[in-house]
Amino acid sequence: MEDKDLMEKELLIIKGVCDLYLHGTIESTTAEVHTAFKDALNESLDIQNKIYNLMAEKGWYKTDTAEQNKIDTLKQQYVAN
Repeated sequence: MEDKDLMEKELLIIKGVCDLYLHGTIESTTAEVHTAFKDALNESLDIQNKIYNLMAEKGWYKTDTAEQNKIDTLKQQYVAN
């Protein structure tokens, strides 16, 4: 398996972990549990960011640039509401 494939799998896994910790944080019933999940979420988000940055550096994570006219249209749509 190539490095790119491994990194993609790692990124998917850590995104899933972040999702679980987010829901744990939201649903926690005590301050201690909330803090534990929130701390774990923040650590996982840091890991996710490092993986993303590594992939972006190598050109393995492509993003599309939003067109300014589409951004302006959406802004106007939400300001009008």
